[in-house]
Amino acid sequence: MPDKITIFIAGDSTAAEKTADRRPETGWGEKLSAFFTDQIVIDNRAINGRSTKSFINEGRLSAIEHTIRPRDYLFIQFGHNDQKDDPVRGTEPYGDYQKNLHTFINTAFKHGAQPVLLTSVSRRHFTDQLIDSMSLGEYPLAMKQFAKTHNIALLDIHKKSMELFQSLGPDLSKNYFLHLEAHESSNYPNGIKDNTHFNEYGAEAIAQLISNALKESDLPLKRFLK
Repeated sequence: MPDKITIFIAGDSTAAEKTADRRPETGWGEKLSAFFTDQIVIDNRAINGRSTKSFINEGRLSAIEHTIRPRDYLFIQFGHNDQKDDPVRGTEPYGDYQKNLHTFINTAFKHGAQPVLLTSVSRRHFTDQLIDSMSLGEYPLAMKQFAKTHNIALLDIHKKSMELFQSLGPDLSKNYFLHLEAHESSNYPNGIKDNTHFNEYGAEAIAQLISNALKESDLPLKRFLK
């Protein structure tokens, strides 16, 4: 039997594995393995609060480079923190953001691995019953433009997640995010209304969207989906 294939996830808190003190917050990367056969290993390197810039500058991409092998995949999803007005993390969508994406894909190609760009999952921000298509600014568009220009595989998770939340509407979509009343969770005694991060149900739904997008793609990886 051939060696197992590893999917490395480079991303931010929307994908990252959570510590016990953050539950029920859940990253979509924690739920992805359920959609694949046991031939696929998920190595989730996503971490809270990172952008393309800070992920690279902290040596996290270099750490992936030490491990990634031919036939592996590198899933790349950033934007939420690139959007921050912060010199450590902030990037311009058509400037450093695209330049940094180039660094990620070149790292994968250098080692015979397949990079896959994933546009940022949508925030839950409704205006007059409509999901805000610009809650992530120009970053999803910049990634799509970059992928087209450089012929890089792309899964448009921003579009798919917007469609999901729009179909649910402002009320039902809360059930996918970290919305808790006071005293509902010991981790959030005062409650929380977080329209960026997912609960377990939401993380699983995003992982399902990624699985669906892979099925629609031309990537060989889709043959390992359940």
